[in-house]
Amino acid sequence: MPEVSIAQRKGAVVPPLIVALAVAFCVLMAVMGYGLTFLFATMFTLLVMGFPIAVSLAGSCLLYVYLTGRVPDIVVAHRMINGIDSFPLLAIPFFILAGNLMNHGGITTRIFDFARALMGWMRGGLGHVNVGASIVFSGMSGAAVADAGGLGTIEIKAMRDAGYDQEFAVGITAASSTIGPIIPPSLPMVIYGVMAGASVGQLFAAGLIPGLLMGASLMIMIAILARRRGYPRDASFSPVLVWQTFKRAFLSLLTPVIIVGGIISGVFTPTESAIAAVAYALFLGVLVYRILTWRRLLKVSMETIETTAVILLIVAAASIFAWILTSNQVTRHVMELLGPFSDNPIAILLLINLVLIVVGCFMETIAAITILVPVLLPMAVNAGVDPVHFGVIMVLNLMIGLLTPPVGMVLYVLSRVSNISFEKCMRGTLPFLVPLVIALLLVTFVPAISMWLPTLVYR
Repeated sequence: MPEVSIAQRKGAVVPPLIVALAVAFCVLMAVMGYGLTFLFATMFTLLVMGFPIAVSLAGSCLLYVYLTGRVPDIVVAHRMINGIDSFPLLAIPFFILAGNLMNHGGITTRIFDFARALMGWMRGGLGHVNVGASIVFSGMSGAAVADAGGLGTIEIKAMRDAGYDQEFAVGITAASSTIGPIIPPSLPMVIYGVMAGASVGQLFAAGLIPGLLMGASLMIMIAILARRRGYPRDASFSPVLVWQTFKRAFLSLLTPVIIVGGIISGVFTPTESAIAAVAYALFLGVLVYRILTWRRLLKVSMETIETTAVILLIVAAASIFAWILTSNQVTRHVMELLGPFSDNPIAILLLINLVLIVVGCFMETIAAITILVPVLLPMAVNAGVDPVHFGVIMVLNLMIGLLTPPVGMVLYVLSRVSNISFEKCMRGTLPFLVPLVIALLLVTFVPAISMWLPTLVYR
């Protein structure tokens, strides 16, 4: 899924005139010697023309290297290999496999049923259930797309059947799915940790409270909208039903306890926790629930291989792009440009947030992290921001980008799942951007929200 291009996502044909103008601009930049401008223009042109993200990144870098002639072509291959030659990246295929096993193994259904029994009595109850289920599932998958594609199918159908507005159902499902990469485990945090040289364990711990804050802010917005629109209470509170669904979901609910508790307590590393998650998901799906057949296991394995290959290809291609930016001292130039604000950390953080949100509108999360960490992290550290805190800020910004056009990866997935247009998905999501932005500002300017737990456990 991360490899879908802008043109493919919107199902549109790019006007030939726009493509011709973009190509002409790239050629002009190359002739005039504006190397980095040519690099960015070429990448954007390839994206607009419908090329996948990895191809756009690697292709623009190859053209840049060929036209400038500053380094041998073989360096590109070396940089791609070095970009994915990292032990923490081993966690990626295992967390993806764990998420797929949970979606196919009946775990997500049990979690949703328990959340419905626990929170369905509130006004707009299924909206609160949606957020609560996403918070629990966040402690298992580590990916927003996995949440949207797995839980999203169950949540949207339940809300439709209960008579909820279709756009509201898709909007809250999209917004709640962004909690997944904030609460540990988190695939984007793993990528950030590799690029920034930061502790993945500390990053996981730093994301827990901000993720809960996002959930609380979304539930406040649900309560406001439910009162304004007259949404009903979906069911009366029943302790018996809560207990029954809890017993049915108990083993599933242990999954985030095992993963997060194991990491924070030091029983295993983040990479080892991914393997533990896979082993536990297999145990539940095959031996306890007996839903995972050989046919389903084969399907899950193929989905995992495909998604992992796409992600690692994006990381490898983005590594070349980041290396070119670093070798051209882009960080130094940007810091000189922001010189007037260097003594004002608040202004620096606001500018960084603005850059990240804009980039998140156009670029896939993993590619954005790989490219921007070498550029923005030195600026943040210079402004007195801890690298672990900055990791949470960056990932949260890029998660909001998953809900904004033209890329809007989560909106694209939910458009397919719910069978409604991309534009309707976007319109339904707009109200929920407000609480997410408020949560972002709180996390940015109140470092204790992110740093309290890692400081308590690791420092």
